[in-house]
Amino acid sequence: MRPVDLSAFLERLAQQSGEAILPFFRTELSVLDKGSDGFDPVTEADRAAETVIRRLIQATFPTHGIRGEEFDDVNPEAEYQWVVDPIDGTRAFLCGLPVWGTLIGLMRDGNPVMGVMNQPYTGELFFGDGRQAKLKGPRGQRALMTSSKTRLADSHLMTTDPRLFRGDEAEAFLRVEKQVKLSRYGVDCYAYAMLASGQVELVIESGLKAHDIVGLIPVIEGAGGVITTWDGESATKGGAIVAAANAELHAQALGLLARRGG
Repeated sequence: MRPVDLSAFLERLAQQSGEAILPFFRTELSVLDKGSDGFDPVTEADRAAETVIRRLIQATFPTHGIRGEEFDDVNPEAEYQWVVDPIDGTRAFLCGLPVWGTLIGLMRDGNPVMGVMNQPYTGELFFGDGRQAKLKGPRGQRALMTSSKTRLADSHLMTTDPRLFRGDEAEAFLRVEKQVKLSRYGVDCYAYAMLASGQVELVIESGLKAHDIVGLIPVIEGAGGVITTWDGESATKGGAIVAAANAELHAQALGLLARRGG
């Protein structure tokens, strides 16, 4: 049996999950609210896509682990772990906005080694392996590279929703936001894709789960960016996350996020 090309397999997962999702986009959907503190929707499309992804992984790599948003973990002690968010940005999906995406990451021994963010409606696939990153889209394929801007005053900042930040976190986010040239809200995983593409320089969020971020880490790092928690630790478990176009901006943002008072 020939060894499987993992990057090609990731693209296959993205393509087939996209085919499962698109018939639901901009239609009337059955929505389940799984939140205990605020609206946390899950749709038929989320479950259909994750089912497709899981079936393909289990058929191709039966010994690998799978950690997804919608179903129970499989082989949690395996060396290789697939981390899946079938629709990151379900609220945007429900509103018909094409800033959601499917996140699929592969971890080996706890380290992200490969990941994709797929936006099937726009036909964009963002891939990274930590060393390089690329975009496949309607205009063909190109390498991804983060912005070379190194001053907060020149930078563009994105977050999904500033209301995600509470107490000290809200004050910390505001300290950074006051220093940047422009900030925009409401773009979920698409913000990280734009950072990898060089369109924005900072993404700051909080309350993320592993499935929200693992697939994005190899894309950001492969494009030249830096992504950690607010205290500079690995982002693989989620939490409060800061992604920056380069080490200089990352250090400046981290300093403001960590500062107490003022």
